[in-house]
Amino acid sequence: QSGTYWYHSHSGLQEQMGHYGPILIDPKDADPVGFDREHVVMLSDHSPLHPHAIFRKLKLEPGYFNRQRQTIGGLLAGRDQKAGERAEWGAMRMDPTDIADVTATTYTYLVNGHGPADNWTALFKPGERVRLRFVNASAMTTFNVRIPGLAMRVVAADGLHVRPVEVDEFQFAPAETYDVVVVPIEDRAFTIVGESIDRSGMARATLASRVGMTAPVPPLRRRPVATMTDMGMMAMGGGDCPPEHAAMGHCVPSGGGHSMEHSMRDFTPAPGVKRGPGVQTISPMPADRTDYPGQGLEDVGHRALNYRMLEALAPNPDTRAPGREIVIHLTGNMERYMWSFDGMKFAHVDKPIPMRSGERVRVTLINDTMMGHPIHLHGHFFELVTGKGDHAPRKHTVLVQPGGKVSWDVTAQPGDWAFHCHMLYHMHAGMMQVVQVRDAGGKVA
Repeated sequence: QSGTYWYHSHSGLQEQMGHYGPILIDPKDADPVGFDREHVVMLSDHSPLHPHAIFRKLKLEPGYFNRQRQTIGGLLAGRDQKAGERAEWGAMRMDPTDIADVTATTYTYLVNGHGPADNWTALFKPGERVRLRFVNASAMTTFNVRIPGLAMRVVAADGLHVRPVEVDEFQFAPAETYDVVVVPIEDRAFTIVGESIDRSGMARATLASRVGMTAPVPPLRRRPVATMTDMGMMAMGGGDCPPEHAAMGHCVPSGGGHSMEHSMRDFTPAPGVKRGPGVQTISPMPADRTDYPGQGLEDVGHRALNYRMLEALAPNPDTRAPGREIVIHLTGNMERYMWSFDGMKFAHVDKPIPMRSGERVRVTLINDTMMGHPIHLHGHFFELVTGKGDHAPRKHTVLVQPGGKVSWDVTAQPGDWAFHCHMLYHMHAGMMQVVQVRDAGGKVA
């Protein structure tokens, strides 16, 4: 095993306090990636507040850190949602601007421990192939990464090589890593931008030929607003909705707020989910969104990475078809800041998720919430089901988009493995389980 990884504390909320760092493992043989120099670019979030104080504020008021809500002034100016849409979302007690739980209201976004004003600099010589190893070591922040003026060739995901694909921007969630190669020809500086998904702030660094150089820093872009697709209502456009808009989830279902609210309270699509105050909504029509670049990147006007663009460089080590499927719902109540799998937070779970050592299992994750969840399984790499055959991209963490679903195949390794959302406060609130893998005799190995 080789590649770009990272370590962090799993004790309490220590990760938020800085207990993390990168791990680089060089291959024992020749590296298939050609490069002349390399830099680690580790993005993270830091707050002067104690992490337990942050969690307490989220429990009291989930939108405490959101300073970008819709306003009457915005409505009059024609920004964001129209009055009818706002009423629909209000009836469900949901905020379409709730893109990130914790924002730049309290966070400073860091690059290798340095704030935006520090101008952390990665050096290069013009014409060199520079490998940048991006690590999202944040507690709660999904970043949109770009280097204006430079194309990025993605060569590895979560430490494992992929067939090179050229993009201008990529979104990655906590725990994910991407290796990219850039070739700056000009003798000048370039800004490395790590913009938070809600666009309340950014991590910023410089790629330059000399120390002390800077490049223009682009302004923050307008924050995105959640759509009906993010509510798992992909195909529920009204009868008078243009087909292309309905397909994109931009239309409110016909029948008004009562119909929409009822459809999202219907547990028929999720018979295994435990009903209770911790489950606010069920996605009526969750869609495979692995071809989606991420919230806010739908129409940026340049190439944005999505999971279906990834393809493993080497054939997958295990190409057996899965023998069974496990469906897991990602559930929550954003108003009460409760998060769980299948409606059961970790403190209330009485049995693990069982697997047999060596068996092939397909795991399908269905996101019944309007927030993205980076789901991570310890001790394993899994193959995303994206139509790549025996070159499926292998990852240890996958961002399940709001209202979406993702399937992956895994070969179970013996042991007890943590399985959780890598949004720190989601995990702390209960979105965690244990995958228990035993042999036929019930032993670990």
